[in-house]
Amino acid sequence: MTARRLAAAAAVAGALVGTATLPASAADHAPRSHRDNVVISGVHLGSEGRDHRSNRALNEEWVAITNNSRQNANLSGWTLSDKHGHTYTFRHFRLNGRATVRVHTGIGRDSRTDLFQDRRNEIWDRRDTATLRNERGRVVDLTTWNDNRRDDRDPRDPRDTPRDNHHDRDNHHDRDNRGGRH
Repeated sequence: MTARRLAAAAAVAGALVGTATLPASAADHAPRSHRDNVVISGVHLGSEGRDHRSNRALNEEWVAITNNSRQNANLSGWTLSDKHGHTYTFRHFRLNGRATVRVHTGIGRDSRTDLFQDRRNEIWDRRDTATLRNERGRVVDLTTWNDNRRDDRDPRDPRDTPRDNHHDRDNHHDRDNRGGRH
């Protein structure tokens, strides 16, 4: 009878130890934040010619957003804004894992790879900052450029080699500031 009690006590103790360690091991496998995975991966400024306000010229102006994780990222409620407060809000949009979407300034038909702000004027200046915020208004990523400096690389094209995408990492101190929607 003593052997049965010892075996039962060992089984109960093993179950308790397993239960106590379950939350700790589950925490090790918690999903990573979208903040670490979704980034501004490229900027292309429009032309300054006579037709700079044409829809074609406006759609040549875009900011690329890339999801570097394998998991889809729900961007609904996220915003992309310039330094003057022009803001685009993502509506019902899910960015697939390892995918990129370009957010164009002009008018067009949204797809999984291209979104359109439906604006009639350029918003990105030659010296500007693009800021990506999550649905809570927290800065996820930002990139700054100066004087015609732009990234002509298409992040969706694997033939293009990665270059510095002009991130201003010194400005990440305001990651937790809340942003307004305009």
